[in-house]
Amino acid sequence: MRIFVIVAGLFATLLASSAHSLSLAPEEFVASRQLACVLAEQSLGYLSENEYGSRTHTVLDGFDDLERDNILSKALGYMDGLMFAVESDNPDQVDARLQTFVDSSSCEEQAYYRVTVAL
Repeated sequence: MRIFVIVAGLFATLLASSAHSLSLAPEEFVASRQLACVLAEQSLGYLSENEYGSRTHTVLDGFDDLERDNILSKALGYMDGLMFAVESDNPDQVDARLQTFVDSSSCEEQAYYRVTVAL
């Protein structure tokens, strides 16, 4: 009986920690949307490697490792949802979907702006 109580307690603790890792705080939702925008801009070739790293670190700064993992998972989920029903062998369609997302109000609300300069 005693072993059963210990096993049940450990199982309940495991479930509670797993449930916590699956839930996102409001700040994490905002960060995941921002990170999805960064990922989309990187996929479109708008960011250099240094810009990508800097923006990613800016979005994730202040979160612990578990929160960062959750944010990245959610951002990748956004990207996966964007690509739903898009033919993977059609790069123009993929780029068009990414561009629509980058131009949307979801990404416009960020403090980052893309500027094109022609000489």
